[in-house]
Amino acid sequence: MRALVVTADDVGLHAGMTLGALEAHDRGLVTAVSVVANGGALEPALEKLRDQPGLDTGVHLTLVGERPLSPPAAVPSLLDRDGAFLPHVRDFALRYVLGGIAAAEVEAELRRQIERLLAGGLHLVHVNSHQHLHVLPRVFAVVLRLAEEYRIPFVRIPSEPALRVSGRSVELAVLNGVGRRARRRLPGTLKTADRTVGVMDAGRLTPERLETVLADVGEGVSELVCHPGLGDRDLAAAYAWGYAWEEETAALCDPRLPDLLRSRGIALTSFSRLLAAPPA
Repeated sequence: MRALVVTADDVGLHAGMTLGALEAHDRGLVTAVSVVANGGALEPALEKLRDQPGLDTGVHLTLVGERPLSPPAAVPSLLDRDGAFLPHVRDFALRYVLGGIAAAEVEAELRRQIERLLAGGLHLVHVNSHQHLHVLPRVFAVVLRLAEEYRIPFVRIPSEPALRVSGRSVELAVLNGVGRRARRRLPGTLKTADRTVGVMDAGRLTPERLETVLADVGEGVSELVCHPGLGDRDLAAAYAWGYAWEEETAALCDPRLPDLLRSRGIALTSFSRLLAAPPA
């Protein structure tokens, strides 16, 4: 059995990202979203998600690029001089490697993020993170504890099966290596997909690229990681990531996709459905 969960990240970070994810759920492949608890557009996202009972929700733990939910004095090792998180994953990784990230502060902040979404009425069935920082070993230990404590059954562990030549090939090879180590530490009480797909093409999925990505879906459970959005001009002004959000949304809503999935023996599913009836 080839089962596919399609997760739209960054919901609640910007209104356009939330709207794109919901569009790709209503008209396309998306079956789950991951929500940024410290996102600037969280409140309207929560309101919209409460009207989507068939859409899985999870927490998109965020430790870079935004501001903490914690008081700055409580998490100084996570912050830049202006009281915000470090701006980039490389900044966090360097401080982490040098021993400058305090695990207790990571736990305090991530706990606040999870509890913020629970207080907003969401039922969390999966956990991942912005820029995959949650799989760094000392951070991952915290995330596993919190996932078990809050009974969040699925944890994303990056495992991109086909590293096609691109500007991100080396970065993703490193991420796969860290992911393999994390997968060995996953307790039997928690679950993860057998592989992730689409990470290499983040924010740049076209119908052609999506067809190539779907070729990487093998036996078992795969998670397609995607970043739909609406309003490219506003999104690009806020986040200089070089993403083509609207194009990715359109690709996820391509009416040819159901036939493509059927032809490849891929069953579209969600984390909740997998919990109710795991694939044989």
